[in-house]
Amino acid sequence: MFKFNFQNPTKIIFGEGRIKDISSEIGKDRRILIAYGGGSIKKNGVFDQVKASLSGYTCFEFSGIEPNPSYETLMKAVQLVREEKIDYILAVGGGSVIDGSKFIAAAVNFSGDPWDLLAKGAAVENALPLGCVLTLPATGSEMNSGAVVTRRSLQTKLPFSNPSLYPRFAILDPTTTFTLPTKQISNGVVDAFVHVVEQYLTYPVNAKVQDRFAEGLLLTLIEEGPNALQDPQNYDVRANIMWCATLALNGLIGSGVPQDWATHMIGHELTALYGLDHAQTLAIVLPSVLTVKKEQKAAKLLQYAERVWGICDGDDSERIDKAIVKTRSFFESLQVKTYLSDYGIDTEGISKVVAQLEQHHMVRLGEKKNITPEISRKILELSLSSD
Repeated sequence: MFKFNFQNPTKIIFGEGRIKDISSEIGKDRRILIAYGGGSIKKNGVFDQVKASLSGYTCFEFSGIEPNPSYETLMKAVQLVREEKIDYILAVGGGSVIDGSKFIAAAVNFSGDPWDLLAKGAAVENALPLGCVLTLPATGSEMNSGAVVTRRSLQTKLPFSNPSLYPRFAILDPTTTFTLPTKQISNGVVDAFVHVVEQYLTYPVNAKVQDRFAEGLLLTLIEEGPNALQDPQNYDVRANIMWCATLALNGLIGSGVPQDWATHMIGHELTALYGLDHAQTLAIVLPSVLTVKKEQKAAKLLQYAERVWGICDGDDSERIDKAIVKTRSFFESLQVKTYLSDYGIDTEGISKVVAQLEQHHMVRLGEKKNITPEISRKILELSLSSD
């Protein structure tokens, strides 16, 4: 196991009815921006619960944060925050809303061009405090310090992070997910699953605790993902999925182990160019990454095959191939298609993605930093179709 530091300052407030506890986490002297997405929180009662908890507070609203939040939209929120002298951000929604709110919090007091936070890795200066109410378990953004933002005018999707962007608190009420569309449930499970895999399917460093923790999260998602589609009002199922998604990317299972993230970086370009859902890109790219790099990842893939999928028969190569097939089949069982051709993307599209990777300096990806643009092209070509 590698040396590591681990600290996670986010306070988790978990369970049904916990939205009422927001008021105990934010001082009444705060000027609060309630940031959210398309307005579903006003239909399912979540917004009313938030407003009830914040009765007597000075609150402002900003709606319209998109899936894959756009820089252009977020800068409108930054302007509002500056004009109204808002000093606290409350994100109410899924990972995109939380990611977008992190950017708002970082950009408000930034002295330069806020795009430099993403494009140049500029240091965050005096970020506003942030809390969140999670309504869509997927990204784990509610308990980490990272975010991803898209600048639509440039067809560019970039990540950034800073320790000051950990949410001060996160409300996790599984009942807020009961009304989610099937597609969002499926996407959330895939996203959480791949987050775990990116930190687990690399190479062994004798990190037994992290490995077993990762395997437990994967097994829970495999079991409960289909259950969430079949029984959408099941509290226990939704609670387990919500907690899995949070733990998948709060830093714990990634401590002291090598991490990959090639699937995510390639996937970001697919989203930026073609508007695919983040989870759709992960489902497309991951099986091909595992196939192309199966020799490099062999030891962990064999462990994954046995411990997660129960595959013990056959030689090493057969077991690895079976595990990759099982992974793709799991995504398909959640109604998430796993080939570029399913989304109308052809070989010309592959060239555009590779060009974007080069433009964004994503030329040494993976846990060994050996996924070059040429190998990324091979991964995408393998992802083209089932033929």
